Amino acid sequence: MSADMTQIFSEFIGTAILILLGDGVCAAVNLNKSKAQNSGWIVIAFGWALAVTIAVYVAGINGPAHLNPAVTIAMAVNGSLKASLVLPFIVAQILGGIVGAVLVWLAYLPHWNETTDQGAILGTFSTGPAIRNYPANFISEVIGTMVLVVGLLAFGANKFADGTNVFAVGGLILAIGLSLGGATGYAINPARDLGPRIAHFILPMKNKGDSDWAYSWVPVVAPIVGGLLAVGLFTFIKK
Repeated sequence: MSADMTQIFSEFIGTAILILLGDGVCAAVNLNKSKAQNSGWIVIAFGWALAVTIAVYVAGINGPAHLNPAVTIAMAVNGSLKASLVLPFIVAQILGGIVGAVLVWLAYLPHWNETTDQGAILGTFSTGPAIRNYPANFISEVIGTMVLVVGLLAFGANKFADGTNVFAVGGLILAIGLSLGGATGYAINPARDLGPRIAHFILPMKNKGDSDWAYSWVPVVAPIVGGLLAVGLFTFIKK
């Protein structure tokens, strides 16, 4: 396997692990008769932070471990990633998101029929706003992603002992989730939302309802905008 293909495959595997563990904690909290049902936002925020940490460790063995199209595009604009890898990375990330969500579905297979709340089921897969206001939701996702990408760029400009920078990334995700996640569920990653939303659309669950495609553009477009703005902001900060 070529070096490029190895990196692309790492993005796929890493994103699948990210969604397996991230959507997994959402399933644990949301689904009926789960032992972790109703354990709350703090559990979800910590679960996602640990999901990112573990997924980055795995994907980082053979690649940059973006696991996020907004990060991939931002890093390409920043000059940290060659342009020819942008589209393959994004495709791999979205496919990884679908596979990770399917694995969550399998892990909680009996619980879907026990859960009748369609919002809880969809919330296990993808994000949604606490208050549906598209301009406000868009701004929230832009801000969250700006913090993410500025943080990642700042980590890259600092020195860490080998392997410890991943913990900083996990802490960054935790901070975003606790501080900024309440408005929209902090997708801050198109693959984190779109891949699982596609899985929700295709998987057989009798109580699932629709996949809320009307909202789906927000967690795709806004993070990309936020990532690009973050590159400009970080360039200004470094001057």
